[in-house]
Amino acid sequence: MNEIKYRPIGVIHSPFKKPEGTPIQPTGAKGINGKVEVFPEYAEGLKDLDGFSHIILIYHFNLSKNYGLIVKPYMDSETHGVFAMRAPTRPNPIGISIVHLISIEGNILHIQDVDIINGTPLLDIKPYVPKFDICEVEKIGWLEKNVHKLLTSKDDGRFAK
Repeated sequence: MNEIKYRPIGVIHSPFKKPEGTPIQPTGAKGINGKVEVFPEYAEGLKDLDGFSHIILIYHFNLSKNYGLIVKPYMDSETHGVFAMRAPTRPNPIGISIVHLISIEGNILHIQDVDIINGTPLLDIKPYVPKFDICEVEKIGWLEKNVHKLLTSKDDGRFAK
């Protein structure tokens, strides 16, 4: 299969300058403000986005270093397969976050609940629609015994080395 290439459509701005101390999911970043700067040539694509309270940001983990297929996640002392977690070191270092869209000024999106490092390249934006995006689930794997750690877990830099 051929290589796939993407170009950033913008950049994400946040108070987090390095991985260490960054919340590991938007739920752990409640109330943290940030901005999304959409490059001017893509700004027209923001039309009608202001009608949504939440958006999905798809971005490139640009600080992610070498990946492994078996990794120790933030909220567990055991190792797991990389596809059974949301670690930033992956074969294709793509991240997703659902954030609260506060307002749009031209090509700048003001967001809240941001768990993304400042300067992260933005690949795409999609509206969050509960009827599309919420599923009833029966199980959440190894996270069942660890999900309670989410609000206190922060990035410790292990994936940026």
